[in-house]
This record gives sequence, structure tokens and C-alpha cells, in this order.
Amino acid sequence: MNLFPSSSNSSFMYGVFTAIRCPTMIRNSSAIINSGQLLIVLGFRLRFTFTLAFKFFTSSTASLPQSLPVEHDVPAQLFSILSRPDWQKHPSLKILIPSIAPSHVSSLFALNLDPKTALAFFNWIEQKHGFKHNVQSYVSMLNILVPNGYLRIAEKLRILMIKSTNSAENALFVLEMLRSMNRRGDDLRFKLTLKSYNMLLMLLSRFLMIDEMKNVYLEMLDDMVSPNMYTLNTLVNGYCKLGNVVEAELYVSKIVQAGLSLDTFTYTSLILGYCRNKNVDGANKIFLSMPSKGCRRNEVSYTNLIHGFCEARRIDEALKLLSQMHEDNCWPTVRTYTVIICALCQMGRKSEAFDVFKEMTEKGCEPNVHTYTVLIRSLCEDSKFDDAKKLLDGMLEKGLVPSVVTYNAFIDGYCKKGMSTSALEILSLMESNNCNPNTRTYNELILGFCRAKNVHKAMLLLHKMLELKLQPDVVTYNLLIHGQCKEGQLGSAYKLLSLMNENGLVPDEWTYSVFIVVLCKRGRVEDARFLFDSLKEKGVKANEVIYSALIDGYCKVGKVSDGHSLLDKMLSDGCVPNSITYNSLIDGHCKEKNFQEALLLVEIMIKRDIKLTADTYTILIKNLLKDGEFDRAHQMFDQMLSAGSHPDVVIYTVFIHAYCSLGRLRDAELFLHKMNDKGILPDTLLYSLLIDAYGWSGSIGIAFDILKRMHDVGCEPSFYTYSYLIKHLLSAKLIEVNSSTELGDLSSGVVSNDFANLWRRVDFEFALELFEEMVKQGCAPNANTYSKFISGLCKVGCLEVGRRLFDHMKEKGLSPNEDIYNSLLGCSCQLGLYEKAIRWLDIMVEHGYLPHLDSCKLLLCGLFDEGNNEKAKTVFHSLLQCGYNYDEIAWKLLIDGLLQKGLVDKCSELFGIMERQGCQIHPKTYSMLIEGFDGIQDID
Repeated sequence: MNLFPSSSNSSFMYGVFTAIRCPTMIRNSSAIINSGQLLIVLGFRLRFTFTLAFKFFTSSTASLPQSLPVEHDVPAQLFSILSRPDWQKHPSLKILIPSIAPSHVSSLFALNLDPKTALAFFNWIEQKHGFKHNVQSYVSMLNILVPNGYLRIAEKLRILMIKSTNSAENALFVLEMLRSMNRRGDDLRFKLTLKSYNMLLMLLSRFLMIDEMKNVYLEMLDDMVSPNMYTLNTLVNGYCKLGNVVEAELYVSKIVQAGLSLDTFTYTSLILGYCRNKNVDGANKIFLSMPSKGCRRNEVSYTNLIHGFCEARRIDEALKLLSQMHEDNCWPTVRTYTVIICALCQMGRKSEAFDVFKEMTEKGCEPNVHTYTVLIRSLCEDSKFDDAKKLLDGMLEKGLVPSVVTYNAFIDGYCKKGMSTSALEILSLMESNNCNPNTRTYNELILGFCRAKNVHKAMLLLHKMLELKLQPDVVTYNLLIHGQCKEGQLGSAYKLLSLMNENGLVPDEWTYSVFIVVLCKRGRVEDARFLFDSLKEKGVKANEVIYSALIDGYCKVGKVSDGHSLLDKMLSDGCVPNSITYNSLIDGHCKEKNFQEALLLVEIMIKRDIKLTADTYTILIKNLLKDGEFDRAHQMFDQMLSAGSHPDVVIYTVFIHAYCSLGRLRDAELFLHKMNDKGILPDTLLYSLLIDAYGWSGSIGIAFDILKRMHDVGCEPSFYTYSYLIKHLLSAKLIEVNSSTELGDLSSGVVSNDFANLWRRVDFEFALELFEEMVKQGCAPNANTYSKFISGLCKVGCLEVGRRLFDHMKEKGLSPNEDIYNSLLGCSCQLGLYEKAIRWLDIMVEHGYLPHLDSCKLLLCGLFDEGNNEKAKTVFHSLLQCGYNYDEIAWKLLIDGLLQKGLVDKCSELFGIMERQGCQIHPKTYSMLIEGFDGIQDID
């Protein structure tokens, strides 16, 4: 078949190629004669263009009719079989049954089938396992029954069709179809009865299609069909679901005008309406009035009001109501108990929630999946994963099937605790139990990996989502963009933004806030402002995060007046500043020694009812301490306590650091005791500052005592912790040096915080001495210790010392982690030691670790520069097996690596490897590659 005819489709094909920069192809073609490399460029661009065009056409033609399409073949075969009088016994029918879908039934009924046969087949196929009619097949049956006069049967099918409607989209289809048949003037005219109208109103109410519900009611009146109690109660209930009590009461008045009495359903709907309208007291009045109106309160009446009390956080009144249910001879349902349990968990009264859970099981009310899920989520929030798993086992024992929400509760809990491996195990468990993960499942996993600074694994999850036909949403991309920015990969973040736009997703204010925040943190405030000014034309309204980030950016670079101007714009745009906004300006004024202006902003915050946070007080206290005003700082601290604001570890660290910088270690320790008395635990930074302070005082032994304290409470030392220890141990060695020449040489970087120079002084023997001292102090080096040392050494190019420590830790029975391998790989690449780098890479691949793509970029470019083409290709093959997102490989290695270095032919070869291995990349990434070629200048 000719896919490219010369007539109408020729312009269509031209459109496809034009979108892929054909003008550029024509523009550069004249250079082919002069440059073999440009020939490669053009050829590669053409290959990309054809690939994109091929993808477009294969996807577009996939739905075109084939020589014997299944959709038409099954109805034709069925028609042939049903034409026989004994069609139920036809041998081919049994074979066809698994293939028959509702769409086949609809197509079959369009083939002028005998009405009785059609009805018999309609009923027969419905009895078969796995088959269920949809609204389209019902309509097809009605289109046969109505014109042939089978109206009583048609009425029953019409009711069944309405009941079977399972989505708002289908509800709209059914509504329009029934309206059409109701209004027709030919043999397909099929007037709606009172029962059909009522069922249709109920359907629209179920999907909250309230405007359509009202229109149908008016059409009913126009049709002279008199509404009954069921009709009006349905309308009342529909409006009450939305909390629109005013409109609901109009229909209540119609019930009264019709001489009918309000019943339990009416009052129960009104209770729901008042609760949804946040007027639980109004709902309670209706509830209390029911007995005097002669209406029995039932389980739904109680449950609606209990839910209302719970939503209003009046849980004790809900519990009281629960205990009173038996007085009306009705008993809590599983929904009643679940509502109470959920509210207790949300309010932190979790032991009571489990008491209610125990009570419901003792009273014979079996918990459902939702009940278990609420409790499992609560346990996972408290990191009680073993207890949560016991509940999950209890569910399974009772034959309950956990939902995707149940599994998501585990995944969310594990990810928040940084236990991404356990979260992936839950993903495997849910898949093995035939529970399909949804977009939220993957979003939670992506968030977990991004929090753990492992954005590459998060990117791999994006690839898996697409493989599973799950559509990433705005949240997915926002998380990945934030993860890339946190790891300093702004280029990859912008490429994700392009993918997001290409997929038809509209970036929101949170998307752009990430970019503005990271640009400001990098000091690129003018670039951030340019992006901010472009938001209006993008249809995005700046939120408080964007304004606050940009104001903070201005203040950080000393442009406090510009920050104030932006605050004025923020207020004029109706965006309410928060404490973060004002804290940035307060900090800016403090850094300019303009303390009075800072205090004026504090007064403005108080006047505008913006609560002063711990950060507000920390900024003020920090600047007072910098100026040596300890008394005023303590007064501010006392003021903070009296205002009900709770100090955190940061504010205590500010005080302790100030004392340490003046050598007032006794005062620092006293403040540390105060902190411990308040139940606030020191963090790594605070311990590191204390180690530095004791080191300066010459008390190395106490510095190691501090390290021991960290070890005892499970607080892992950081790169800076060990840097301070190294600095003071080297300083101690200086005292033993007598030669002034040696002293001057050794002291370079030791007496300051020039950490790079410090780490260059660390040799293997020195590291072992430090480790031996750690053992003596009872805090033996662990994998984290070796990781920090090897990382510190590799940062300054001391690869050999890092390698020896790697061997030493293995001798000690410690397993190197992914960070250690990446440090050694990165250092090898930076030093141009590509053979060593390959060995580290091979070990990482063997252990299932992800090598950093920045290091791999250096490695590939370096190997190609040296002419080691085959080794480079072998490395690339290995990287494709690591589990990276293929788009990210194309961005980092091909676009940012080879193309930026002008290695066009090598890029073409590696892309060919990707194609041959079936590595699918996003069409937008193809476009980026083409644009990368377009950026290459003519080569002489």
C-alpha cells in the first residue's frame, strides 16, 4: 500500500517534515560538498526526520481498516451463525465467545437481525462469564425493539441501561439518547415514563450532574409527567450532595405543596446537605427534630451527622452520637465505624481508633478494605510498618483484596522515611497480587527517590510509567523537575519542561516556582525575574512561593529595595505574603545592618496577623549575636518563648555557634543542656561546630568525645565533621614540627577552613591514625566514615589514597556503597585515567549501581578524544543496561556531551546503538537532537 501518494497527502507529509526543521536541512545542504562531517550531520538529521515521520505514520495508520479486521469479522460471523434456527448449538459460537465484546454486539445489531433472535442473543450472551453489556449495546438493542413494538421489554432494558451506566461520560450519552427517542416523531419514538425519569434523575445525581438533573426535571413537567415523592427526594438529595441547601429546600417546599410528607430520606438528605455546607449545627437541629416529625432516624441519618461532626473536628460529639444509635434501634454500619476511625487517626488519637476497630469486630461488623486502609495509612505515617503488615495479612486472611490505595499507603510511608527499596518491594507485591499501580503510586515513588537525591532512579520510574501506559501528570513532572534542580541539573530540568509541554500538560505555578527558586539560589536573579515577567503571557498567576523566592533572591544579592518593590506588586496582585516572604526581607535588612527596618517589618507582620515563626526569631537573634549583643539576643529568645513559638535545633545552634566562636565553650555546653532538656536533639551541624570549637581550644580529646556522642545517638558525621577533625589533628602535628620552612608549608589551609587544601594533606597513614583514634574512643569507622573520606579525597584528585581506603574497608568486611564507587569513577574521569574509570564502571554495573551520568559523559568524550572508539561503544552498551531513563541518557551523553564537543559522527554511532537495542526515546528528545545538529557551525 502506498503510504505517500502524490495528491492530497503530499502536503500532509510536507507538514510533518516542516515541523522537524526542513528549512534548516535545505539551508545547510549546500555545505555538504565542502565537509564530510556536515554530510554526516545532514544524513543523521534525515534519519531522525524519517524516524519521527515513521513513528507518526505508524501510529496514525494503526487504526486504518485492514484486509480482515477483527472488529468487522466477529459481527459478520455472528450474523451468519444467528441466521440458523439452532444457532445456540453451532460449534463455531463456543469458539467465538471469548472474543465477543459489547462493540461486536452493537455492530451485529446494525445488520438487520430478526428482533426475536437479537433479543434472545442479547440475553444469552449476557449470561456468559466475563461478558457485560455497555450502554452502546443497550442502545443497539433498543433501536431494534422500539420500532418493532416490543415496548414493555424495551422499558425494562431502558431501566437496566440507566442502572448499568458507570461514568459521567456514559451518563451524558444515555441522557442524550433517551432525550432523542423521547422527542422523535417516527417509529423510534419512545416516551419516557415516570420510572424512567426517576431513574435518569438518580443517575445524574449520582455523578453530580446537577444542572442536567434540573433540566430533566423541567422536561418531565413539560411532558406532563407528574413527579412523585421519589422524584422530589432525588432532587433534594442531588443538591444536598453539593451542600446547596437553599436549592434543596425549594424542592422540599414542593413536597409540602404536593400534600406529601417529608420522610426519613428527605431529612437524611438535608442532614447531608447542611454538613456539606459546613453547618453541622444546622444538620444537628434537623436530626433532633426528626422524631417529633414522625420520622425514624436510620443508620444513614446517624452516619451523615457523625461524618459532619468528624469533618468539623468535633470528634467527641461524633463518638457520643455513635453510642446513642441503639436508642433508635439502629446499629453502626461499616461506613459509620470507618468515618470515626478515620477522624480519630487524623486527630492523632490513634489508640482510640484501634479501640473502635476492636469494638466493631466484636459487635460483628466486619471491616472493609477502606477501614483497613485508613489504619494501615496511620501506622505507616508513624513508621510502624511491621504492625501495618500484620493488618495487611489480616485483610488477606479474611479474603479482602487490598486496593491500590492500600498499597500506596505503604509506599508513601516508606518513601517518607527514605526506605525506597522497601517501597519498591511493595510495588512488586501489588503487581504480583494483580493490583495495577496508578499514577499516584509512581508519583510517591518518584518523590521518595528525589528526596533521597536519586533523581536518576526517579527518571527510570517515569520510563516505566510510560511502558505501563500510565499517563504522567503535572505532579509527576513537577517532582522530577524539582529533583533535577536539587541535584544541580538545571539543563535536564528544562528538558523535562519541554517534554511536559509536548505531552499536552500545562505547567502550573509550582512548575515555574522550582525554576525561579533554583535560579535565585544560583544568584541568577535577573534570569529569575525574566521568567517571572513571562508568566502572565503563559497564563500562569504567580503564587506566594514564586514571589517569596524572587524577593529572597533580591535580598540575597543585596537588592533589598527591589525586594520591597516586588512585595508591593505582590500585594497589588492580591497575593498574600506569608512569614517566608517577610523573613527574606528581614534577613536582607539585618545583613545591611538596618535592624530598625527589620523590626518595622516584624510589626507589620503582627498587624497583618502573620505569625512570627522560629525562622523569624532566628534571623533576628543571629544578627544580634553577630554584633555581640548577647543580652538583646536572649531577650528576643525569651520573647519568642512567651509568644508561644517553639525554638528548634537551628536557633539553639545559632546561640551555641556564637558562644563557640568566642571560645565560651562552657556557655555553649549550658545551652546544649537546655536544648536537651526541651527534648530537642542536636543535628550533624551542631555536633560538627562543637568539634571545631573544641579543636580550636586544643581539646582534641573532647572533640573525639563529641564524635562518640554522635555515634551513640545514631547521628552520622558529615563531610564537614571529618574535615574539622582533620584540620585540628593536622594543627596538632604542626606543633611538633620544628622547621619554620616545614611549618609554613604544612600550615597552608590548616589554620583556616580551606577544606580542599586540608584533604590534599591527608595520606593513607594519616587516615588510618584517625581511624585508630576513633576505635579507641568507641566509635569505630563504618561504611559512612569511609564514604566521606573517599569522597573528600576524590574531590581533590587524591585517587590513589581513596583507592587504598577502598581496599582497606573491604579488608575490614565493610561493603562499599554506590556513593563510594561514584566518587572513584568521577575522580578517575576528571584525571583522565579512563582505563581505571572503565574498571570502576564495570564493577558498578556488576553490582547493579547507577554510575553518575556526568562522569560517564567525561568518560565517553575522553575515550573518543583518545581514539578508543570501540571501548567507548562498549561503555555505552553497558550504560544502556543499567536501567537509566533513555531520554536522560540522550540528554546527558549525546546532547550535552558528544554534540557540545562537536563529536557528531560519534553521536550518530551511539544513537544507532540505542536504536538497534530498541531504546525508545520521547519524540521531543529526537527534536532536541536535531536542534543540537542545527547548532553546529560549518566546518572548514
